[in-house]
Amino acid sequence: MTAKIPATVITGFLGAGKTTVIQHLLRHANGRRLALVINEFGEIGVDGDLLRSCGIPACKEGDIVELANGCICCTVADDFLPTIEKLLNRPDPPEHIIIETSGLALPKPLVKAFNWPEVRTRVTVDGVIAVVDGPAAAAGLFAADPRAVAAQRAADPSLDHNSPLEELFGDQLGCADLVLLNKVDQLDAAARAGAEAAIQAGSPRRVKLVPTSFGAIDPTVLLGLQAAAEDDLAARPSHHEAEGENHNHDDFESFPLRLDSLASPQALLERLSLAIERHDILRVKGFLAVAGKDMRLVVQAVGTRLQHYYDRAWRADEARTGSLVVIGLKGLDRAAITQAIAG
Repeated sequence: MTAKIPATVITGFLGAGKTTVIQHLLRHANGRRLALVINEFGEIGVDGDLLRSCGIPACKEGDIVELANGCICCTVADDFLPTIEKLLNRPDPPEHIIIETSGLALPKPLVKAFNWPEVRTRVTVDGVIAVVDGPAAAAGLFAADPRAVAAQRAADPSLDHNSPLEELFGDQLGCADLVLLNKVDQLDAAARAGAEAAIQAGSPRRVKLVPTSFGAIDPTVLLGLQAAAEDDLAARPSHHEAEGENHNHDDFESFPLRLDSLASPQALLERLSLAIERHDILRVKGFLAVAGKDMRLVVQAVGTRLQHYYDRAWRADEARTGSLVVIGLKGLDRAAITQAIAG
């Protein structure tokens, strides 16, 4: 059985030092193939162009993916899962995936996404890292500039959770396998002790706290935690779930659907749209065979948004039949869905 590719989730508010931590990891990759998924956005976010031109060997153009359509935990199906799939399907897949969340992201829904049928057998959450601004924590704040964090939230139209920022900070700590108390070079002994006490008091569970300056930490400490966080969700409390928004990792299921060659795809696409509206279908992906066409038709549906395009010619050794995968909430009426789509 092929080993799962590890992924590390790095979370933390604006200004905590996530970017600096990632740059240090890239500079000390020692030849390891890393892929970076960036979800920070806005004026203080990661500058993808700067990273691409940084000259770091582990920082190649194709290894950096930016997700700028909003908070990553609110756009899991739309952006995040397709991105992870593309990385996994590359001819030379990464040896480790680093995911930088927006400072507004709830980490637990993101970790849960690794239990989706599309990726759960191929990638594992090696660990969740929370980066904390040391001077801010010492001053009793969750971020150095809370107003900037609030402005970031106001600027994200996709955000579908309105947790108080203090609770969001607690959720980040509660999901973490390791907390980096960054910028300790700016703290004296008393302030550092105060920051550490504030973090432990704000965390719903005991977590290892590591002091850092300028985000410098040995990659062997940060990577290789083998936490398998997607299998350890119960031990990662969340204010968001306490408010009733909770889904277990086995809330999803999927099934394949085989289809004969079609005279025209339009009628099937219309039936597919209706099936998505009437059933608890979250995603549909696959391809169709169209009579008289030498190209296969790719179909992607996220929620009610349906896309289709011809991607490549059929190979001589391929059977020209369609194949779709339907993914949705547990309890899908497979017979009804199959009949609705196949006609």
